[in-house]
Amino acid sequence: MSASAAASCPAILVAAPGSGQGKTTVAAALARLHARAGRRVRVFKCGPDFLDPCWLAMASGAPVHALDLWMNGEADCTARLHAAAEEADLLIVEGAMGLFDGTPSAADLAQRFGLRVLAVVDAGAMAGTFGALAFGLRHYRDGMPWAGVLANRVASERHAQMLQDGLRTPEEWMGAMPRGVAWALPERHLGLVADGDPVDALARLDAAADALAQTPLGRMDGAALAGWSTPFAPPLSTDPADAPPRLQGRRIAVARDAAFAFLYAGNLDWLRAMGAELAFFSPLADEHLPECDALWLPGGYPELHMPALAAAQRSRAGVQRHIDRGLPVWAECGGMMALMDSLTDAEGRTHPGWGLLPGAVTMGRRLAALGPQQWTGEAGTLRGHTFHYSTAETPLAAIGRTARPGTALSATAGEAVYAHGPVRASYFHAWFPSCPAAAAGLFGGAVAS
Repeated sequence: MSASAAASCPAILVAAPGSGQGKTTVAAALARLHARAGRRVRVFKCGPDFLDPCWLAMASGAPVHALDLWMNGEADCTARLHAAAEEADLLIVEGAMGLFDGTPSAADLAQRFGLRVLAVVDAGAMAGTFGALAFGLRHYRDGMPWAGVLANRVASERHAQMLQDGLRTPEEWMGAMPRGVAWALPERHLGLVADGDPVDALARLDAAADALAQTPLGRMDGAALAGWSTPFAPPLSTDPADAPPRLQGRRIAVARDAAFAFLYAGNLDWLRAMGAELAFFSPLADEHLPECDALWLPGGYPELHMPALAAAQRSRAGVQRHIDRGLPVWAECGGMMALMDSLTDAEGRTHPGWGLLPGAVTMGRRLAALGPQQWTGEAGTLRGHTFHYSTAETPLAAIGRTARPGTALSATAGEAVYAHGPVRASYFHAWFPSCPAAAAGLFGGAVAS
């Protein structure tokens, strides 16, 4: 990612007054529209998220990385944006929650890097107030880079005209997206469904792109987008490939399927940059565990696939042999859930787990934990986040706990980190580049430079 000169590229941050306004639909539609036109589009997701990036990657045809001033750090964000700007015709960043929500917020990211903000507002139940919201979002902070405002879920052309008439600055009108089931992105309890029919998914993205193409935003061509060009400074830090090869010669097996789908592309890149060879397998397909030196069971939706996982005796036996040999396992959130003795779903049905980690998981109907977290161990502090509906009861004592940014570590707050033989398990989702030494330690790699 290192370079010697700034790179310029049109860049836009798709934001909203809050969650559920349609940011992902609009960001994906914009990416799909320009990718279909032959432009090189690179998309990022602000903050920790595994699900929205799946749709954004399908829309753009390129991997989608996280951008978070706390979790990644400013240097990492700088490097990723600069590298993308060097090769792309358009950069799109989807915000998280509302524009000013969180510390740091999407607004902080926009102002730090000069990203033009496109505000997406669900205007389905408003008229003149739309203009007030647009004015407030633009002027709440001084110096906010601004692209305009797009009305979403609009009932009719007359409704759209009412919304447009309410704007104090007519030129910020980027158009209206009508209500439409053809491009509605399906959801479940953790967010958007990311493991559906790919043909249906592309049809939804194309329908959204077609609708967006009828708006002033969608009619902007390459020459018009050039007015939103932003210079991205070269990173001061070195390329991650120059980092010490802490995992050189180690082969890491990674579970990857609909039950274990929560994988940051940046984490996979960093493992490779540290010298690891990655070997993917699907427990849902009952595939053999590849020959490996370490195993990663990432998060996902094991609660939706427990009968299939319980029947995957070939995969389970391979994990059992791996553990019996004393080889490292990092079981993250859903990975930890699948290893436990049982899981009780939201309807009260109890399913057997793999029984390789003592404990029982119970799904709830409300969030049990959400937000940024960090875990400090002997090799340093890993940053990341937590997001789950379930709770786990286990006789294991915690060997450590995570803490929220800026808060003191306590014996009860944060997520517990458990050890059981060579297994390390937690609800904590780690961002490996935040502390390569600690990340390497999870997989038996070198923790000292």
